[in-house]
Amino acid sequence: MDDTDLMGRQDLRSLLRDALDRALGEGPGDSVGTAVLLRGEAGVGKTALLGWMAAEARGRGCLVLRVSGAESEEKLAFGALHQVFGPLLRQLPDALAPHQRQTLESALGLRDARPQGDFLIGAAALTLLAAAARKRPVVMLLDDVQWMDPSSAAVLGFLHRRLSGLPVLIVSGGRPRGAATDGWTARWVDVPPLCPDEAAALLRRHHPGLAPPAQQRVLAQADGNPLALVELPRHRIGDPLDATAAWETAADPGHRLERLFDQRFRRLPPAALRVLLLVALGGEAAAWNATVWLWREAGAGGAAGDAAWDGTEGVLDAIESSGLAHLDSTGRLCFRHPLVRSAVISRASREELRRAHIDLARSLGHDDPRRLLHEAAAARATDEDLAVRLEAAGQRVAGRGGDAEGAVLLDRAAALSGDARSRAGRLARAATMAARGGRLQHAARLVEAVRGQPVPPEVAPLAAFAQVYVDQSHLVDFESSFTLLPRILSDLESAGEDACPGLAEQAYFKLVLATAYTDDPRGRVALERHRSAASPLARLCHQAWVDPARTAHGVADRLHELVAGMGAREEAGAAWLVLWTAAAVDVADARLWRRFAEQHAYATQGTIAKARSYQHYLKGRWDQAEACLREAEAADELGYHSNALLFRHYYAHFLAGRGDEEGLRAVDASVRPVASRAGMTFVEGNLDRLAGLVALAHGRSEEAYRRLAVLTPPGVLPRGTASFHLALFDFVEAAVQTGRLAEARAHMAAARSARMAEISPHHALLFAAAAAMAAPDEEADALFQAACGVPGAEEWMFPMARLRLAHGSRLRLRRAAQARDVLLTALHTFRSLGAVPWVARAERELRAAGTSAGLPAGGAEVLTAQQLRIARLAADGLTNKEIGEVLRVSSRTVSDHLYRIYPKLGITSRAALARVLGAAGQK
Repeated sequence: MDDTDLMGRQDLRSLLRDALDRALGEGPGDSVGTAVLLRGEAGVGKTALLGWMAAEARGRGCLVLRVSGAESEEKLAFGALHQVFGPLLRQLPDALAPHQRQTLESALGLRDARPQGDFLIGAAALTLLAAAARKRPVVMLLDDVQWMDPSSAAVLGFLHRRLSGLPVLIVSGGRPRGAATDGWTARWVDVPPLCPDEAAALLRRHHPGLAPPAQQRVLAQADGNPLALVELPRHRIGDPLDATAAWETAADPGHRLERLFDQRFRRLPPAALRVLLLVALGGEAAAWNATVWLWREAGAGGAAGDAAWDGTEGVLDAIESSGLAHLDSTGRLCFRHPLVRSAVISRASREELRRAHIDLARSLGHDDPRRLLHEAAAARATDEDLAVRLEAAGQRVAGRGGDAEGAVLLDRAAALSGDARSRAGRLARAATMAARGGRLQHAARLVEAVRGQPVPPEVAPLAAFAQVYVDQSHLVDFESSFTLLPRILSDLESAGEDACPGLAEQAYFKLVLATAYTDDPRGRVALERHRSAASPLARLCHQAWVDPARTAHGVADRLHELVAGMGAREEAGAAWLVLWTAAAVDVADARLWRRFAEQHAYATQGTIAKARSYQHYLKGRWDQAEACLREAEAADELGYHSNALLFRHYYAHFLAGRGDEEGLRAVDASVRPVASRAGMTFVEGNLDRLAGLVALAHGRSEEAYRRLAVLTPPGVLPRGTASFHLALFDFVEAAVQTGRLAEARAHMAAARSARMAEISPHHALLFAAAAAMAAPDEEADALFQAACGVPGAEEWMFPMARLRLAHGSRLRLRRAAQARDVLLTALHTFRSLGAVPWVARAERELRAAGTSAGLPAGGAEVLTAQQLRIARLAADGLTNKEIGEVLRVSSRTVSDHLYRIYPKLGITSRAALARVLGAAGQK
């Protein structure tokens, strides 16, 4: 184990033991695959925790697979994946079907065949992992994940999302601000510095003779960092026991922890330093070949036979005596800590690095991407031959699913290009790959580099699309969307489909997106002009967004037909269009998320996350609100600033629903200036609508009406606004509460004329709810009941609670007992959502109806006798079938009752029944 071995960390060890228990099925229930991500600063002890976990898992009979990310291998597609699944492929040769083995081997570069999409790579890896887990539980330990190559990180994210039911535990360690783990479903656990007592105990263990004043200086400077506690005292000048002795500059605060190893490096012979540098730059392949490098460096002076062997032993002894690295039982040279690797590289001179890259290149095959990267790192001038080989390798890597890494190879090829035209073409292709691979900051640098360059005509559409992609997603600027995208579409229509396969559909989608966000008339004109040449799915997306109130009819049904007929290859390019189309008509449900979750690039995962955030709001899953902020932070780190803005705008929806005016104002202040500069009327309009909703929540109906009437004047459904149905519902409620019945009914007439209820189930509910609110008293009760009976109405918790509140408010004047039941159901939903001002309104109405607002004992006042019996049996753990047998009813009847019970109790799942009924009993 690392010599910064564990001191304390009992809470983290307990957490990891519990996770291992669950994976082994030794906790309650069956085996549950799980994942934990340890996050902390360099030297804080993540590697030590992983080492402890490895020993613990091996002691309990698990197969332990270790992977370590390295900065030198970050550009190698599937490099980290190779560390895990390369050995497993050899150990389990019959675990995969031939096509799965071919897919995984091609992704890992073990054969030339091209894999058939990202999903199949992940599926093959999952099958192999499951096969290994059937023999014995698997514990996968991933260190330094911030340096993991994007393609490996994407496949590992795929595995994270599918561990359920497998005896597999994945524990990762990484820096807090690493983007590689975006999309992983691991439990994030921060590894803090050691507390003062633990820090002092670790210091005494490793430096027992250190004088007390020196101990205090070390403790103050190390600030609880275990690696610093162990290393700082070794950097004293003079007597190490002298409390007044000074530290070298390298140990002063503010310097990188890597500098703490300098003194040990200076004591090593040149041959040992060369071996460490070769292994640090060469990654895993060089680590496994360490004995070759040791022999070569020891024999560099011409020694042979026993003399060379003695020299080899001497070099290895020097390395191991320094404590910087050791040769393990498998012959692999292992650095004591990941920081040693980076310290070796950072201290080497430019010429030393160049010579090491040359040696490493010569040790690899002619067209191995690793050889090409080493050759490129060693190159001093342009080299067109090497550029051609790098470009070909980049295309191969991208073909295997490694777009981000392919972009790196093409970027380097561009730097070595012999002429400006070739350089511009390679930069354009690299920019497109980087964008497609979710590395937007890299794409932005490449787009900037290609500006003003003589781009070859055959790649001009790619260069233009990359610029639009960067402008939209990174710079939050949509101007180029309306100047470049129409030109791309015209050029591709003239050149034919084979010019840039798939680009026309992506360009059309980006134009739909820009037009929906900005309502720019140039976009509407261009979309209509190129509509006939677009694919059926692209045309459907246009239909959904061009003027939703009047054109979105039939979109949901047609979308399901198109998706049902898609193959895996078609899905790869269709995710954006499908999810964006579904979002326009509120049908972007979990089935679609799961279908496209296998696509690994952030571009797709970000689109899924946006759709999911909005659906969480619409469906009342408001406990997921904070996920919007996490997604926004991750998007900003990746350079997707447009996504970050949109996630914060979706977070504003949850705040507005809960009536949090202060929170909404804060989000508005951070989001609106950027949206305004970009002309994003989509965001500004939603923020204005949410301000009206908050005013409604707090009973300021006149203010709400004024705000909403600007967005949707009486009798007018706004053009190009997908959320027009939400605005209609809010407007009608505000109009009714302020006595403007004529305006409310004019709005309903417009909605009826537009056939709003035919667009989707959500539209149907909001139309029916608004119609009931605007109806005269003699018609209202029947319309309220009809609205509650809209198919799937209970899925939309917040509008259903508001509908019941409005219904109960009317009923209490005539039928107080009936009003009480309706208002209680609304109250419990508002409480479950945390919608405080709406809770207060419901409680006021209940008091006016002559009842208390609390949940009566046992729930008997809310539920019918039969519903209460079913709820109690379900809370006791009986299945629907078992409940049916007890009560002599069908399981379908039980299911129907539960469907009505949940909203009455303000819950959304069976798991909450015991808690709610138990709390009610205590009251």
